[in-house]
Amino acid sequence: MILSMTGYGKAEAHIGARKYTVELRSLNGKGLDLSVRMPSRFREREMDLRKRVGKAVGRGKSDLMIHFESDASEVLHEVNAGVVQQYIDQLSPLFEANGIPNGHKEGQLQKLNSALKMPEVVSVSREALAEEEWEAMEGLVSAAIDQFQAYRKQEGEVLLADFTARIDRIEQLRTELAPLLKARTDRTRSRIKEHLEADLPKDRIDENRFEHELIFYLEKLDVTEEMVRLEANCRYFGEMLAGDSAQGKKLGFIAQEIGREINTLGSKSQDAGMQRIVVQMKDELEKIKEQILNAL
Repeated sequence: MILSMTGYGKAEAHIGARKYTVELRSLNGKGLDLSVRMPSRFREREMDLRKRVGKAVGRGKSDLMIHFESDASEVLHEVNAGVVQQYIDQLSPLFEANGIPNGHKEGQLQKLNSALKMPEVVSVSREALAEEEWEAMEGLVSAAIDQFQAYRKQEGEVLLADFTARIDRIEQLRTELAPLLKARTDRTRSRIKEHLEADLPKDRIDENRFEHELIFYLEKLDVTEEMVRLEANCRYFGEMLAGDSAQGKKLGFIAQEIGREINTLGSKSQDAGMQRIVVQMKDELEKIKEQILNAL
C-alpha cells in the first residue's frame, strides 16, 4: 500500500469553555522535520505530542498547530504592589531633583503612572492544565491524525494507479524490443557480409571465420542480460507497490536500477527503432521518479 507524503488533517471540539482546533499537515522531505505550535499551557506535554505525531507522520516536513479561541475572563492580571512601591521609592529622588516635592499631588500621580509602565509590574496567571483537559486534547489530536492518514491514503491510491500504469508501460515497451533485436541481428549479419563481399572475392571468404567474428561482434551488442534484469526490476517494483506502506525510498532505489538497465539498452541498441522505444522508457521512468518524491 502506497501512502502519499503530503497530508492534511483537522479536528475541532469544545473542551471546557474553549473551542480548540488541531491541524496537522506535511509536505515532501527526506526525513522527519516536525514543527509544533501550541498554547503555552500544553508545553509540558510537547515531547509526548512530538513522539506520537512523529510516529504517525514518519517522514516529511510537517506542522502540528493547536490553537483555541481565547476568552478574556480566563486570564487573570495581578498588579505586583511591592514592585510598584519599589519603583516609586526609586523615582522620588529623581522627581525632587527636578523640583517636584514628595507631597505634591500631581507629582505623586506622575510617579505612579511612571511606575506602572515599568517591567514586571503586572503579572498574568493562567489556570493550570487539568488531566481531563489533556485527555480530551489527546482525543482531538487522534482525530486530526486519523483525517491526516485518510488524506494520505487517498493520495496514495492516485500514486499507486500512476505507478502501476507507467511500470506496465515500460514492461510493454520491453516486449516490443524483442522482435527488433532479432531484426537487428539479421540486418547486421547481412550488412557486414555485403561489405565483406564488396572488398574481397567470394571464394576468399572463410565462412567459419566469418561466423566466428560475427558472433564476437554481436556479443558486444547483446542485451539479453539487460532485458532479463529490466524485467526482474519491474516485477520487483510491482511487488513493492503491493507491499507495506513507507516504501518510497525502496521504490527510489529500484527505479535507479531500472534506469541503469534502460541506459545500457540505449547505448547498445544502434538501431533507430530501438532508440525510440528506449526514449519512451526513459520518459515513463522520469515521471515515476518525480512521483516517488511524493511517496512515503
